[in-house]
Amino acid sequence: MRILICDDEQNIIDQIRCCLQEYFAHNGYEIPELVMFSDGNFLLRDTGQKDIVFLDIEMPESNGILVGNELKKQNPQVLIFIITSYMQYLDDAMRFQVFRYLSKPLERARFFQNMNDAMQLYSRLTSTVVIENGKDSLKMSESDIIYIEAQARTTLVHTVSGTYPAQKPLHSWIDTLHAGSFFQTHKSYIVNMKYVLKFDHEMIIFESDFGKAYLARRKYNQFKKAYFMYLETSR
Repeated sequence: MRILICDDEQNIIDQIRCCLQEYFAHNGYEIPELVMFSDGNFLLRDTGQKDIVFLDIEMPESNGILVGNELKKQNPQVLIFIITSYMQYLDDAMRFQVFRYLSKPLERARFFQNMNDAMQLYSRLTSTVVIENGKDSLKMSESDIIYIEAQARTTLVHTVSGTYPAQKPLHSWIDTLHAGSFFQTHKSYIVNMKYVLKFDHEMIIFESDFGKAYLARRKYNQFKKAYFMYLETSR
């Protein structure tokens, strides 16, 4: 993991760095690479991996909104924390799907809670699975799975790149995948809530014409609760 901090105030950079070091040490995690910038233009020139970015809005040499938009173009999965005292920029920041909006001065408890959410989402975004069909094995990102379907004696894994048969039965997949993202909606379906466009008491429709899956009526309320919880932790 690589975390970038960009702010023109050195004391804010130092505070974020200390909070991050304390957070990872407190949770027993290895402290990741922390990279500091005082200018958003230098941040954009950085060619390294960007997993989490703490970004100030108001900097003398750069506009944090423009920097955030460019970061999302480079990597749609980057998690961006906006750090600012200027709440009037909230609407602009939300347009490029900022992960969290933190106001100065930083509150340690809120910072830690938001980092918990960020680490859960990061884990979901970076987890991989192996699809085996008896002849071949295919490794892919867990987040690329749209839904898994039990069809006769075959398990089909529907992904953004295609549909693949798998040896592992449906009930085994639910133990493998992240519970926060995946939900067994029916005896024959497990869905990734990331791709859900809409649903009713019987059917789930996926975005981008990725298809549909059945939703058992008895699971409707449970799925609805899980879906809105997923949206809350992913926004």
